Amino acid sequence: MGRYSLKHYGLYLGLASVLALTLAACADDASGDGDREARSGNDQDDSEIVRVDPNPYPSTYTPPPSGLTLIRGATVFDGVGGEFQNTDLLIRDGVIAEIGEGLEAPDDAQVVDAEGRFITPGVVDIHSHLGVYPSPSTNAHSDGNEATDPVTAEVWAEHSVWPQDPGFDAALIGGVTTLHILPGSANLFGGRGVTLRNVPGRTVQSMKFPDAPYTVKMACGENPARVYGGRGRSPATDMGNMAGYRSSWIEASRYRDSWHDYWEQAEDGEDVDPPNRDLELDTLMGVLEGEILVQMHCYRADQMAQVLDMADEFGYQVSAFHHGVEAYKIPDLLAEAGTCAAVWADWGGFKMEAYDSIRENLALTHAGGACAMIHSDSELGIQRLNQEVAKALADGRRMGLDISDADAIAWFTSRPAQALGIFEETGSIETGKRADIVLWSDHPFSSYATADQVFIDGALMYDAEDETRRTVRDFMLGQPGEGDN
Repeated sequence: MGRYSLKHYGLYLGLASVLALTLAACADDASGDGDREARSGNDQDDSEIVRVDPNPYPSTYTPPPSGLTLIRGATVFDGVGGEFQNTDLLIRDGVIAEIGEGLEAPDDAQVVDAEGRFITPGVVDIHSHLGVYPSPSTNAHSDGNEATDPVTAEVWAEHSVWPQDPGFDAALIGGVTTLHILPGSANLFGGRGVTLRNVPGRTVQSMKFPDAPYTVKMACGENPARVYGGRGRSPATDMGNMAGYRSSWIEASRYRDSWHDYWEQAEDGEDVDPPNRDLELDTLMGVLEGEILVQMHCYRADQMAQVLDMADEFGYQVSAFHHGVEAYKIPDLLAEAGTCAAVWADWGGFKMEAYDSIRENLALTHAGGACAMIHSDSELGIQRLNQEVAKALADGRRMGLDISDADAIAWFTSRPAQALGIFEETGSIETGKRADIVLWSDHPFSSYATADQVFIDGALMYDAEDETRRTVRDFMLGQPGEGDN
C-alpha cells in the first residue's frame, strides 16, 4: 500500500466508509420497524418520542486493509499477566486468530521471524492531548481548554482534534495503537473526551474507536481554583470546587428526572412535550445513566477520597483518577470503589498538590490491590510509555515489591483499556480481539527496546525497516527532511 499519507489512505477510507454507511442504512431500514413494535406496547408510536441521541457524531472508522500474518517464535506478553516463550501468533481478518507453538503457516500468509524478539498488545494511552494541543505548538493550536466557565461539560474534545497532528505518527513509532484525548484541566467539568485509533484520517470521526464510551473530564484541586479564583469568582478554594460539582450534579439529577418523567408519560400515550435540551446537562445525565465515564484530574489522596464520597452521594462512578500522585495512600479505597489510578512514573513536586509524590506510586498502588496504570499527558512521554512503566516497576522492586514483568505490561495495555471501556476489543492478546500488536526489538522494559513493527487491526502500520510502511501526516509532506519518499 506504500507510504500511509492522508492523500492515499483517505481515498481508501472514503470509499470504504460510503459502502459501510450504505450497508448500515439498509440494516437500519430492515430492522427498525420490528424494534419499534417490540418496544412500544402502547398507542404512542415510539418513533414520535423524542430521545437524546447519545452519539450524534458516530465513528466512521474502517479498519485498514490487512492480510494474513503469522509471527513466529516470539516471547509473548498477553497483557493480562501471561508470558509465553517461543510462541506464534496468527492474525486473520484483522483479529487474533490463533496463539500457540508451532502453528502452521496458511497459504498466502506473510511470515515474520520473531525469534529473540517480544510481542505485547498495542500501547493504550488513557491521557493524551494530541490533536487538541498539537505540534507545532502555537496559540492557534491551543484548543484543549475552554477556560471560560468552571462548568463546560457541553464541549467535546473531538471538536478540537486536528487529525493532521504529527504527534500521532510519533506516538505510533512508540507502539501506541489507541489513545484517549481529553480536554485540559482548567475547569471543574472540562468537557467530553474521545478515544481514537492511531491511524491517519481526514476527519476525527474516521479515527474514533467504534462504540467506545464517551468520557467526561473533571478536575479537582489547584487548577480550577487558580483559574477562576484569579478572576475573582468561584471556585477559588477546594470547598468552592466541591460546591460547584455538587450544584452541577443536583441540576443534572433534575434534568435526568425530567426526561424520565417525559419518557414514562409519552410511552403511556400521554401528549406531553419533551424537556428543553441542554448540552451541558446531556453530558452529566449520561454520567448518571452510566453511559459516560468520569476521568478525573486529581492529585491528593484526601481530595480523591472526598470525590469518591460525592460519587456515592449522586450515584455515579469515577472510572479513573488521573495523575493521582498520592494514589499509593488509598489503594483500598480505590479498589473498593472500582476506580483506577492513571499515574506518571516519576513526575512530581512541581506544585504543592504534587509535592508528596513518590517514585514507587504506581507499583504500590498496584500492590495494594487497586487498578493502576501509566499515562503520558505529554506529546513526548507518549512515545516511550514502555520505558515509563519500566522505571515504575524498577522503583517498586527496589522497595521489595514482587511484581512480574507480565503483570506490569498490563499497566500500558489492558488496564487503560479497561478504564476506557474497550477491553472487550483491545488491550490484551486473546483470540477474537482486535489484532493491535507491537513487535519489540528487545524486552519492552529494556532501554534499548524499540518497536520494530506495529499492527492496528492486523494491518502493518509501522515497520522500522521499511519507510513505505509508516504513517506520515499530510502536514509533514514537503517539510524539511520529510516526505522525500
